[in-house]
Amino acid sequence: METSVTTAAAADRERVMQTIMLGFVADPIARWVWPDPDTYLTAMPKFAAAFGGRSFDHQTAYLADDGKAAAMWLPPEIEPDSDAIEAVMAETIPLERGEEIEDFFGQMDEHHPDRPCWYLPLIAADPAFTGRGLGAALMKHALGRCDEDGLMAYLESSNPRNITLYERHGFEVVGEIQAGASPVMTPMVRMPRT
Repeated sequence: METSVTTAAAADRERVMQTIMLGFVADPIARWVWPDPDTYLTAMPKFAAAFGGRSFDHQTAYLADDGKAAAMWLPPEIEPDSDAIEAVMAETIPLERGEEIEDFFGQMDEHHPDRPCWYLPLIAADPAFTGRGLGAALMKHALGRCDEDGLMAYLESSNPRNITLYERHGFEVVGEIQAGASPVMTPMVRMPRT
């Protein structure tokens, strides 16, 4: 059966956030930032809303199979809500970890392309439905738009297991992000296809 990909409406926001939260529950970077389960469950939905929530304003948040997986893409020139991200971090990160995490996010900023591109801050599948091609369907759907626009796509892979998925869709590794005791995050770009 073919995977259906739909644009998430405003009414789907909570469903998207829940899927993202479930999908990142064992993510190396997310759990390095918030190792405590209670803190993760409180912080991740707020962080996801700040990091990718502007996708709802541009109809670039997508659901696969009615919410079994979700992706939040930001169009060119649209950035995550940095003030809201800082507020979530201030609420949920102990002061003694602040410098290390700030360094990590600073490296993310340094790797972000300085030319217009489509940015994928968050993509995830509910762990109960992984391995069914949902992520691939979400990628194919959004990358078609990137190609139509003739623009590069950019993401940071927070989990090394996902790099091969991204490579199958034309992304290439362009660096490494790592600070202190953090796991490695892998920035990747994909040039548009004609």
